[in-house]
Amino acid sequence: MHVLITGAAGMLGRKLAAQLVRDGCIGRREIGTLTLVDVDHSTVPADLPGDSVRKTADLSVPGTASDLVAAAPEVIFHLAAVVSGEAETDFGKGYRVNLDGTRLLLDAIRARGIGERYRPRVVFASSVAVFGAPLPEVIGDDFFTTPLTSYGTQKAICELLLADYSRRGILDGIALRLPTICVRPGAPNRAASGFFSSIVREPLAGHEAVLPVGDDVRHWFASPRAAVGFLTHAAAIDLAPLGGRRSLSLPGLCASVGDELAALRRIGGEGALRRIRREPDAAIARIVEAWPRAFDPQRALALGFHAERSFDEIIAVHVEDELGGVVAAG
Repeated sequence: MHVLITGAAGMLGRKLAAQLVRDGCIGRREIGTLTLVDVDHSTVPADLPGDSVRKTADLSVPGTASDLVAAAPEVIFHLAAVVSGEAETDFGKGYRVNLDGTRLLLDAIRARGIGERYRPRVVFASSVAVFGAPLPEVIGDDFFTTPLTSYGTQKAICELLLADYSRRGILDGIALRLPTICVRPGAPNRAASGFFSSIVREPLAGHEAVLPVGDDVRHWFASPRAAVGFLTHAAAIDLAPLGGRRSLSLPGLCASVGDELAALRRIGGEGALRRIRREPDAAIARIVEAWPRAFDPQRALALGFHAERSFDEIIAVHVEDELGGVVAAG
């Protein structure tokens, strides 16, 4: 089987590629070729299966997507995107990458399938940012999408495109509304939600972090390990139960910043808390306050998706996967 990952140099793309290399298969199907695509490659798995390749390419450039699907990959993980904060500050880039790049990919799949039996599984990384205020305390599977950011709008449009292309039999798609992934390893990015990770990641590594919002801010979280599990599970399961509703809100953990800090204290001690500097940022607060806080994802649970149940578990995953089980002292 040929697997294509767009956005493969990003945090989630790298972890997904590494997991696929370890597993060697999706479901019961062996991976023969793994194509990793990004506009700029950084760390990727050293041991790739078969005739796997890395490609530097921009999906928003016409013709790029056609080249990528020419070999008819059976599974496509579409992760390439501009993150929330950058999509909000750079309006044109957000729509070019997040919307135009996705549309070009889906249309390339359509063109590739003309006259042939080609209908790949497409797993699209969407976001809870497709929802916007006014929000209920807990969002069920039937709640409508009313995004209040450009990033959320771009993701919502792509969900509709994916559903329509699936309805027409062009592809077999599923959009995963990922929770905020925390604790993200590596350097901070321009996502508005980035502080949720940095206020744990940096103190545990012995560095200072900035907290731009109050302790009462609540959000919906899952670890990088859980996110990779969402993606691989979505690639392997039967999507017939979804019918025409191809977007799923995923399991996660509803927690406040205060809950996060309490878990940090339990795992990293008082020294970790002292490394957090509070600097209120009204712009970030406005973006985050418009995001959903909790979900009741019954459709996803019924299909076998699962995530962590406490912030202690989420931090423990970070310590195990990124820090070798060791946190900074003092």
